[in-house]
Amino acid sequence: MAQDSAAWAENFREATQSDPVIQSYAKYYTCDFLFDMEELRVGISMRDGRVQNIEIDPPPLTPHHFSLHASAETWRKMSQKHPPPFFQGIWAASVREDLRIEGDIKVLMQNLRNFTAQFELLRQTGVPV
Repeated sequence: MAQDSAAWAENFREATQSDPVIQSYAKYYTCDFLFDMEELRVGISMRDGRVQNIEIDPPPLTPHHFSLHASAETWRKMSQKHPPPFFQGIWAASVREDLRIEGDIKVLMQNLRNFTAQFELLRQTGVPV
């Protein structure tokens, strides 16, 4: 069952802010990205390794550097504590499943280490769909 999106956003913010790995090397982790979960969209703004804002269902023209689009089912599988094969990360899911990565891939690659550490926090917080 999906959790309340506002509660999820706060849990994800707290998990990011308290993660020792992210906080140890994310000083320059600054970008805006979108998680499109089919039933819900989540805009996340990172500034200097800290969550500046999490917006649930941002307006359609809200700017972001890159976005990840997938079905709600894919997001649920990727957020399991032990994801099934091809749901362990964005690259496998984008090749074998329905995840699409769009936008400025250079910004994603510049922040990949930090983004990956943060993305893996979904295994702790789950997803709001």
